[in-house]
Amino acid sequence: MSDKTTIQIKKTSLELLKQQKSHPRETYDEVIRHLIAFYTNSKKNNQYDEFLHKIQQMKMKELWDNDEDAAWENY
Repeated sequence: MSDKTTIQIKKTSLELLKQQKSHPRETYDEVIRHLIAFYTNSKKNNQYDEFLHKIQQMKMKELWDNDEDAAWENY
């Protein structure tokens, strides 16, 4: 039994895949795998960025929400 399959996609999607080839002999399977790897990595990086942003928000709140700053605003 073959380890390959046939999938149906729109012709516009096929054209987009063709545009993503880094060389003419690259297979569509390779293109799709590169796109999946890129998506997976960017998703991981985004989670890391969101984590850092939350930590920064907590630290900024700690630094700026204090009595000295509140007293300064009243002058």
